Amino acid sequence: MRPIKKPLCCLLLVSLPLGIFFLCLWPLKPYHVVDVKYGMPGIAENLLQHGLWEPSDKYAHIPFKVKEIVAGLLPKNDCTCDKVEPVLNLPFARHLFHQVSVHQFQQVFKEAEREELKKRRQQEYQHFLERSHSPADMMIIAKANSPLEYPMQGLQVRPLKTIVIPGLSLQAPSRKLYQVNLTAALGTFDVAAEVDEVTVEGAGQMHLSLSSAQVDNLNRQLQFITYTNTIFNPNTADTVQLETDGHQAFFVIKIRHATIPKLYSSGDQSGYNVSALVTVATKTFLRYDKLRELISSIRRFYPTVTIVIADDSNNPQKIEGPFIEQYIMPYRKGWFAGRNLAISQVQTKYLLWVDDDFIFASDTKLEKMVEILEKTTLDMVGGSVREVTRYSTTFQHTMSVEQGGKDGDCLTVRKGFYHEVEGFPNCVVADAIVNFFMARTNKVQQVGFDPLIARQGHLEFFIDGLGLLHIGSCSDIKVDHASKIVMPWTKQSESDRLYKGFRYVQPVEEDGRLQEKLLYFKNRLKCMTSK
Repeated sequence: MRPIKKPLCCLLLVSLPLGIFFLCLWPLKPYHVVDVKYGMPGIAENLLQHGLWEPSDKYAHIPFKVKEIVAGLLPKNDCTCDKVEPVLNLPFARHLFHQVSVHQFQQVFKEAEREELKKRRQQEYQHFLERSHSPADMMIIAKANSPLEYPMQGLQVRPLKTIVIPGLSLQAPSRKLYQVNLTAALGTFDVAAEVDEVTVEGAGQMHLSLSSAQVDNLNRQLQFITYTNTIFNPNTADTVQLETDGHQAFFVIKIRHATIPKLYSSGDQSGYNVSALVTVATKTFLRYDKLRELISSIRRFYPTVTIVIADDSNNPQKIEGPFIEQYIMPYRKGWFAGRNLAISQVQTKYLLWVDDDFIFASDTKLEKMVEILEKTTLDMVGGSVREVTRYSTTFQHTMSVEQGGKDGDCLTVRKGFYHEVEGFPNCVVADAIVNFFMARTNKVQQVGFDPLIARQGHLEFFIDGLGLLHIGSCSDIKVDHASKIVMPWTKQSESDRLYKGFRYVQPVEEDGRLQEKLLYFKNRLKCMTSK
């Protein structure tokens, strides 16, 4: 036993002091724990619980009269989608006048599953709000007659970096001692220089106090106040409390990395070199005769432009030729998945989206599309698709979302546009356009195409891009649409027969109401009206 105990005693004698030593060192490690769960920093909520955005009840006793014509324009957070009945019940009214189409998305789900679905959707929506909102989104009202001067907006710091806070000043009546306090949640304060006759307490901490018997000296010291972000978050904001005797104010410091630009080099070219600036992207399925006709028409006008093809046919045919890239996908992977694949391979500044049954003509002027995107802030510009009957469509629509409370919001879709584009006749601004458009590559990639939409979809992309894409449409930039007219004596090809069977979704199919289900859950819309 003794030979065993002796080594154990030695081991204890050596390890015990080492353990105590490391325990003493443990708090000295430079790491700290940051709560990154859903929710904003607590101090912002605490500071703003004092009713800054609530109307004062000081004047509640004064009667008022609602001006209905104006009050009716205010958001009510309880929208509905209702069908508008025609004023006059005329024969063929449905054909003579545009009728409002109403879709109630909740109805596409079985009644037994609706409540559980609503709970899951609300939970996801709450997480979305907490992810996307920051203290910078909070409404802060500057109180009247405050002696405090401070920056209301535009103040920004890089994560874990330091800035001087501009514009701090105290304009107070004469008193024996002047004092200003600053409090932050995600950073610390300090002074870049020290001024005589000013006492500074809390330097390097989240709460800084300055006092002086001389207001000019205090204001001079306020010019040197610095803020250092200490808790890392790549995109958030700190709400700073500024306080003096009997007065409080709040201002926001945005904390975010600088946006890294994504620039495209098109070479040292004079004018608009379409081949250097634009890639044509398309998705094909079975219709190789139409695809080859499209490519042939492109080559008549733009022989060196790159064409990217996403193909999910079951027996893919090799499409050969210069400046052609064909990407084979799993069979029937889908319409929007193919669009994602095609745009992911674009290396130029702009992409031109075309369907595989389009045909370029002499008025398919890509140069004008490039010029508009180069000279305006538009992210996308569409053209017009011309049928064999010479009828053309631009599919110009506007969209808006009305607040609808806990059951979801209401989407309104209307034919039309907002305004014309100055300097470009026949061009207007809208929210949704036809499936023939040129766009900034990185903006389309940012929005993306929902791969769940496999067979039939269009408006869904523009709904996802609402608020992200600034869209134009020009009716004089045209592309032809291959004829869909089938004569009785014309034999339909096997590929056309198969394509039509796969292309159009019937309501009775399992995914026949897929779009409505996605709009209800993913986009949190309860209904839609369109006209």
